[in-house]
Amino acid sequence: MDEKKELKVEDIKTAAQAKGCPVQKALYYVTGFLEGPMCGKCFPCSLGSFEAKRRLENITEGRGTEADIGVLKRIAGSMLEASMCKKGKDTARFLLEWMEAGSFSVHVGQSGAGGRCPEKQCLGLIEFRVDPEKCTRCGLCKDACTHGAIFGEKRKHYLTGYPPFEIRQKRCVKCGDCLRACPEGAIEIADRAPEPVMA
Repeated sequence: MDEKKELKVEDIKTAAQAKGCPVQKALYYVTGFLEGPMCGKCFPCSLGSFEAKRRLENITEGRGTEADIGVLKRIAGSMLEASMCKKGKDTARFLLEWMEAGSFSVHVGQSGAGGRCPEKQCLGLIEFRVDPEKCTRCGLCKDACTHGAIFGEKRKHYLTGYPPFEIRQKRCVKCGDCLRACPEGAIEIADRAPEPVMA
């Protein structure tokens, strides 16, 4: 019978480093830490890690605030000081290291204006859009989209006046199938448009 190999914090951190976005690195690491090496024997580490994951999800999903960043710093500080083992203290160090990159504040924006992910990896902060200058109206993106998020008509050689294809953001799940299907590179990943302010 094969024994399951125990994940080490160093292994999870190495995998997390492959992500370009510091917030994604932190979320990947904390998720892996909760699923594997965390023993749950001390409250600062176990409760702090669960709360850190929730705050990181807020940020990657576009709901994050400066308060979330403040809570993450407080959690990391408490874990660094009060965790009973090296794994918890290392987790706190990794979180603080990634937060020093400055990208966390960019993700939450200022004064509710909405943030952005400079690396275009946080799905809650990006949109897939069709570049009308590059779109040839071949329809391959629409064929590839299983969520019905792409609207438009394939061009017929004997007709003109077709508008470019359009991605309806409320239906788009950002799976990237359209991006891979487009031979012209007309699908681009852009910062999410800010929500309209209600008067």
